[in-house]
Amino acid sequence: MITLHDYWRSTASYRVRITLGLAGLEWQSNLINLVEGEQSTQAHLARNPQGLVPVLEIDGQSFTQSMAIIEYLNETRSLSLLPDEPVGRAKARALAYAIAMDLHPVCNLRVAKYAVGQSNGSLTMEGWMQAHIAPALEAFEAMLKGGDCCYGDHLSLADICLMPQLYNAHRWGVSLDALPKISRIEANLATIPAFAAAHPDQSPH
Repeated sequence: MITLHDYWRSTASYRVRITLGLAGLEWQSNLINLVEGEQSTQAHLARNPQGLVPVLEIDGQSFTQSMAIIEYLNETRSLSLLPDEPVGRAKARALAYAIAMDLHPVCNLRVAKYAVGQSNGSLTMEGWMQAHIAPALEAFEAMLKGGDCCYGDHLSLADICLMPQLYNAHRWGVSLDALPKISRIEANLATIPAFAAAHPDQSPH
């Protein structure tokens, strides 16, 4: 049995749930409650010394880091989440990394809580999230060329990274009204069963 150690609102876990769905795989979830600090328990640190989610147990192996997990599933389950040509792969990865490596880390719960806690009341969690998510999505919008997916009409790694971040945007009150390309992509991705099933509202919590 495939086991995913995740948290329902973790954007990194959300990415992996989407990918597992696209691969047509069945898995069991083991909830690691980040709010209650379960990521710091001895049991979870034995799975991932970083104290992060997700951790995926599959094929007799245990994997950490969502992007590495997604690429592993892409390669072993032939998901075609990256274009065939080098230029296309680089551009699709650039879009994915703009979310996963630039925006996601500053919106990580651990980072955001620390920043707000150290602000002596000058910052709120909502203010922190809005200050980082809004400009990042504006830049992402400018990077898009058009199509129903982030890289034209080809479902890619970038779409798997974008959708969970849009969940965060809605959660923290970031408007997408001025982002028509992102809004079009979101509407398209929402119709794909693997994306719909991976939504936090569908996860046990």
